Amino acid sequence: MRFTKMHGLGNNYIYVDLWQEEIPEDALSPLAIAVADVNRGIGSDGLITIGPSTVADAQMRIFNADGSESQNCGNGIRCVGKYLYDHALTKATAITVETKAGIMKLDLHIGSSDLVSAVTVDMGPARLRRADLPVLSGAPDETALRDELTVNGETLQFTGVSMGNPHAIFFVDDAKTHPVEVYGPRVERHELFPERVNVEFVTMKNRREIDFRVWERGSGVTQACGTGACAAVVAACLHHVCDREEDITVHLLGGDLLIRYNHDGHVYMTGPAEEICTGNWPHEPWRA
Repeated sequence: MRFTKMHGLGNNYIYVDLWQEEIPEDALSPLAIAVADVNRGIGSDGLITIGPSTVADAQMRIFNADGSESQNCGNGIRCVGKYLYDHALTKATAITVETKAGIMKLDLHIGSSDLVSAVTVDMGPARLRRADLPVLSGAPDETALRDELTVNGETLQFTGVSMGNPHAIFFVDDAKTHPVEVYGPRVERHELFPERVNVEFVTMKNRREIDFRVWERGSGVTQACGTGACAAVVAACLHHVCDREEDITVHLLGGDLLIRYNHDGHVYMTGPAEEICTGNWPHEPWRA
């Protein structure tokens, strides 16, 4: 099986082109676990497949390092756009990609050597009802704006936002030093989140900049999370600590993303995408 390893701000996945490769449906989760293993596999945050779609230019599916499937991945979808253009599967610079969260619109920014250097993604509208995450902290049709949960006897406030996948955002004094490894896994699997949740810890530097760290559902601490950065900016706008229609710089461990939350509810993300390497993976390793 041919694979390509790519990353967006260090959030790295193994990408498989389903126009060239065939993977049985029941093998996708085991394969994600196998390739993500840093000791016996390739090492990654998971597996992303790129293949044909009947409703868009391509379809992407995202499998976390634990084999669970995610609805969307902001860093991953930028890499999908780069793969499609750089590998001559399209020469359009405005394309669509089908995800479990819906159809995303991508604008590809072409750099030197006719290769994609950055991608702007219309991530669609933020979904704000508790039922959209879902979270069981109140009335399903209302917004989880200052909801509370208890971890280790400590009561914490969070804001819930869905970008097609669920996010719980916590505003903290210093995201850079906050014990993400302690709180992240406990919040991810908290009883309030029946489908688990991505957990973001954010600090406002000013109205145009946010420090950000993340514990991703199914993967743990990662260098970056595009949908999480989008959710963090939406939450900050809901709390009136930054402004809609403005480009907000989100500082992640792997680098910066520009996020804009428009008045129509749509969230736009701009950031880089890079190819790391290509290679061959042994035939049907999930059968071993």
